[in-house]
Amino acid sequence: MLRFVKMHGLGNDYVYVDGFAETPPADPAAVARRIADRHRGVGGDGLILVLPSDRAAARMRMFNADGSESEMCGNGVRCVAHLVVARGHAPAGRLSIETGRGVLDLLVERDTPRRSRVRVDMGEPILEAARIPVDHPGAEVVDAPCAALGPEAPWWRDCGLDPRMTCVSMGNPHVVFWCRDVARVPLEAIGPGIEHHPLFPQRVNVHLVQVLAPDRVRMRTWERGSGITQACGTGASAVCVAGVLGGRTAGRITAELPGGELELAWSPGGHVAMTGPAEEVFEGVWYGG
Repeated sequence: MLRFVKMHGLGNDYVYVDGFAETPPADPAAVARRIADRHRGVGGDGLILVLPSDRAAARMRMFNADGSESEMCGNGVRCVAHLVVARGHAPAGRLSIETGRGVLDLLVERDTPRRSRVRVDMGEPILEAARIPVDHPGAEVVDAPCAALGPEAPWWRDCGLDPRMTCVSMGNPHVVFWCRDVARVPLEAIGPGIEHHPLFPQRVNVHLVQVLAPDRVRMRTWERGSGITQACGTGASAVCVAGVLGGRTAGRITAELPGGELELAWSPGGHVAMTGPAEEVFEGVWYGG
């Protein structure tokens, strides 16, 4: 028996376990695969454990729907911060959360008992190819040819795809492609091949981005280990960085995702700031069937 809270940030939904009050599962990877099943489990993009920390208000461990553990989730860490405050483990305002990326600073502003608006200091982006990692000869990967896309297909012209890639790590690896119309990209078909391509030794999160204005973009995401998701906070952060590096956007943007909007800001040499909602959906008890 496992008590949980279902939460989401812009539709990027996870099952959360409050490790301050509950004993975390012994095999969280196996539990993630079962509990994230949208037909036979609770349903979600994965499982996130909220655990005590000796370095921060709480520690976050996240597991994708396929059971793989990931270093960081921007929408997830906002929800963790909300839960920590809502359950009385820390006061509202400024707090820190320990993640696989390191300790992040956040600002939690309560909207309602079940919803908060959270600003996250996402840290400095990692741009060195070897550290992202991506198998590329250059020091950085900005508007570089991408073998993972394969041969040109007719839909490239339909969506105005630029086949060059920009790669950024926000503690987890991201590859960004620009196009004229994200709705015309068959992401469900190309996402798995790019995610698992040898070019990306730790797999990769895939983002298609359409520039609407210098301060606004529209994006769709294929997340490593989860597939197409409603939103990706680390991905939106990576898109903000990629837009500045390629001269396509300003340093402060609004990203339109299928699940809603995120506000991002970045200046070269600085940290990425991300602001968006965190919302509880329901609480329950899972019996592991």
